[in-house]
Amino acid sequence: MVIVNGHSIISPLGEGSQANFEAVQAGRSGLRLYTDRFADVEPFCASLFDTPQDFVELCVRSVELAVSSQNSAVSLQDAGTIFILSTTKGDQLDLLRPAQAIARHFGNPNPPIVVSNACTSGVCAQITAMRLLEAGIYRHAVVVGCDLQSRFIVSGFQAFKALSPEPCLPFSPERKGLNLGEAAATIIFRRQPSAFSSQPVWTLEAGAIHNDANHISAPSRTGEGAYLCLKDMLQGLTPADIDLLGVHGTATLYNDDMEKIAIERAGLQDVPVSALKPFFGHTMGAAGVLETILCMMQMENEKWKMDNGQLQIIKMLSGFGGVNAAIRLKLKIQN
Repeated sequence: MVIVNGHSIISPLGEGSQANFEAVQAGRSGLRLYTDRFADVEPFCASLFDTPQDFVELCVRSVELAVSSQNSAVSLQDAGTIFILSTTKGDQLDLLRPAQAIARHFGNPNPPIVVSNACTSGVCAQITAMRLLEAGIYRHAVVVGCDLQSRFIVSGFQAFKALSPEPCLPFSPERKGLNLGEAAATIIFRRQPSAFSSQPVWTLEAGAIHNDANHISAPSRTGEGAYLCLKDMLQGLTPADIDLLGVHGTATLYNDDMEKIAIERAGLQDVPVSALKPFFGHTMGAAGVLETILCMMQMENEKWKMDNGQLQIIKMLSGFGGVNAAIRLKLKIQN
């Protein structure tokens, strides 16, 4: 089995997973209007760090926090540990160099893996980790998701007319578009051949990636790729077995409509939904990692709801080029 062995979030709302979870619980958002952050860019609403961050240093701090949060030690220098970087823009479009710098900082001997698959990157990176661990190639996988905003990114989304001048409203009839965000988030996964504790533990149960190849920037009107991902996540289960659905929830007109159609086609319309972009904005390569962590923490906070000793969540994401991905995690008591 593949278990979650530690995690962290660094965002404008705080440093550490707990600080960010408490901010969300208190209803605090990092979104605000920026009028002069980048030259020659129209005012935009986003969640950005107060001071510019160094990409590699931010990722390193996130990994260090995740290591300190785990229940048992992981050797980052060990050949049995692989670093996986999820990012869409990296250090200003340089994707491999920062991944190498992160792994080198911790003395890891393995070439790092970069997963860059539009907005699904953070979920795809977790699926990559799961496959490598299940294949027995590594014992630990450190999945780091990070993106920082730039003039290039903001102006690009403005050219699409995709940005909202106000805090986003996912799935609302009044929604006006998305907000961008900055963050770094890390999940450490471990291959565990057998049960080892009577304490609740998160296991990564399944993952799926589908591309509906609809359009370079427009999602499928029938939600085909997202539906197929959800269908895969429900193999052997019913919608009633799912306790929380972490949606993409960008608050753009067509993506929200597509996601709604896919959810209804999969029969998941009655499952409670987690939509976190009104708090963090769209953190791109970090989104799938950050939002998975907060979905887990939300369920941990409500584990009194555990039926038959377990809770299950699905985290789904979609992105440019028709890419879609989903994972399913289970919180259970090991015997």
